[in-house]
Amino acid sequence: MTVGLPAYDSYLVGAFGPTLLVDLGSDRILAATPGAAQLFGDDALAGSRLSPRVATDFTQLIVFIDEVFHRQDAWTRRVAFQTTTSQRLICEVHGRAMPQVGGDVILLNIIDLAALNDRTERAEAARMYGGGLLEWQRAQAFFSELERQNQLILNAAGEGIYGVNADGKTTFVNRAAQEMLGWTTEDLLGRDIHNMIHHHHLNGEVYPSQQCPIYQSFRFEQVNRIEDEVFWRKDGKPIRVEYVSTPIYEGQVLVGAVVIFRDITERWENERKLRDAMEEVGALRDSLMQENAYLQEAINNERAHHDIIGHSGAVRQVIAQIDLVARTDTNVLITGENGTGKSLVASAIHNESPRSRRPMIHLKGGAVSPDAIESELFGHVRGAFGGALRDKPGKLELAHGGTLFIDELGDIPFDQQGKLLETLQCRSVARLGEDRERSLDLRVIAATGRNLEREVQAGRMRQDLVLFLNVFPIHCTPLRDRPEDIPPLASHLLKLACKRLGRNQPIVTEGIMRQLQRYDWPGNVRELANVIERSAIVSRGGKLVVDIRTPSQPSVRGATALLTEAEVEQIRIANTIACLKEAGGRVSGPNGAAALLGVRPTTLYSRIQKLGLSSRD
Repeated sequence: MTVGLPAYDSYLVGAFGPTLLVDLGSDRILAATPGAAQLFGDDALAGSRLSPRVATDFTQLIVFIDEVFHRQDAWTRRVAFQTTTSQRLICEVHGRAMPQVGGDVILLNIIDLAALNDRTERAEAARMYGGGLLEWQRAQAFFSELERQNQLILNAAGEGIYGVNADGKTTFVNRAAQEMLGWTTEDLLGRDIHNMIHHHHLNGEVYPSQQCPIYQSFRFEQVNRIEDEVFWRKDGKPIRVEYVSTPIYEGQVLVGAVVIFRDITERWENERKLRDAMEEVGALRDSLMQENAYLQEAINNERAHHDIIGHSGAVRQVIAQIDLVARTDTNVLITGENGTGKSLVASAIHNESPRSRRPMIHLKGGAVSPDAIESELFGHVRGAFGGALRDKPGKLELAHGGTLFIDELGDIPFDQQGKLLETLQCRSVARLGEDRERSLDLRVIAATGRNLEREVQAGRMRQDLVLFLNVFPIHCTPLRDRPEDIPPLASHLLKLACKRLGRNQPIVTEGIMRQLQRYDWPGNVRELANVIERSAIVSRGGKLVVDIRTPSQPSVRGATALLTEAEVEQIRIANTIACLKEAGGRVSGPNGAAALLGVRPTTLYSRIQKLGLSSRD
């Protein structure tokens, strides 16, 4: 006979022992068997709440209920109840979902383990008593020998072995496990071993037991093989382990799990060192390949002169400045027109510096598209963007220990200038596509043919980057302002050109030299080198025949001659300034600069603002 609400009594028909029908949604006991009323000491179970009768942490009941609804049927010994007098009941609970009742209804069959153990002991005592003292002694000897053999096997194993019951409490620990973990059997037996050796991940995050593969073994009957986790020693130090957790059964009942583990700390550390060494070797290989490529390119594009030639005051001043700054790590900004030898000055500074054993990495801003400049500067890892098929160090990284020469600073896009400045100030760089920062130890030499003050005013250059680089300025004077340097330069360039061409060196007459000195040389030393080489080719009679083609001649700018954006910009600036000078600073009017250029005054005003021109220009 059941005790409950009439509408639910039929669901307990045939129930054996203490049984409850519970509506979880309302926390109400819908029906209860007399055995349940006797167990709880309460004849008014039906209609009362279930939660006050739970003695354990209520979360254990929630976990069990989730398992019941997941499997439709489950057992647990982790949930304990209490009587109306708060006496704790050690129970084994069998739960079964009751979808036929409707709602969140569950059937709980409760076995009083204390009473069950008492009955078992009485039955065993009666059997032993009936079998006599001899039978009892034989059984005792059998189990003692069995336990001794099991202990010998467990302690002889080189791997750590321990067992846990269905409540997660430790049942045995072998000698190897004690030695690896530093815990003794007295420390571990009967205690929750997860909270003692498996409570946190290596990064400090808490490791809940519900997420532990060992927990899943004795809760959900799973064999789990884990190759890299950590156990925590008694002294608080972690050890890396690989382990296998296997559920164990008593008959058909899942009673716990056994864990076999191995300390792999030394192996993992060796593997880590090997990986780090391989990464370092790979990075060095890539760096050497890139350096070799840059050096080979520098050799292939060898300039016509390797030393600073000249005896003018401007050249002597540049040489003095090089001597002053070369032995320091100070940033240098070299200014001057195209072809005045800015790269040569940068090379001289590097070659005389303590960094000369490392290469000077050359970045020419105008030779790289704006989209690729970031990758060229900072490098990238494979997959960072479309087309990134392998890791590649950037020029900043390649210049580590040496010098980075930024040729034509003004060609670096504005949005990349801030990142470049931050990298140089922080002295560390991260490749595109990764977060790892690599330290930087480099010296920066920058060069430009532009008016940086005007570029800053026009919003094309960051003033803070210019200030960071312009610690020690060096200006290269154009060739037209130092005609006394043309004779030694022409002689040196002629010697190099004839050696390269395999020809005898012709004589340079005074008339030819005066002709060279009268010319304006808009292309500076670079144009002089071209003229000398062309003259060496056409000279046949033992004397140098010079062919100087002035800009007014169409042959200077043939159909295939191209100007860079920087050159076009400089021409536009110079032409605008010349028109304003011609017009006396007037923009509009019949004789204004706009009329001379053939544009509207508003257009010229806009151009002046864009170019950053002022009355000083």
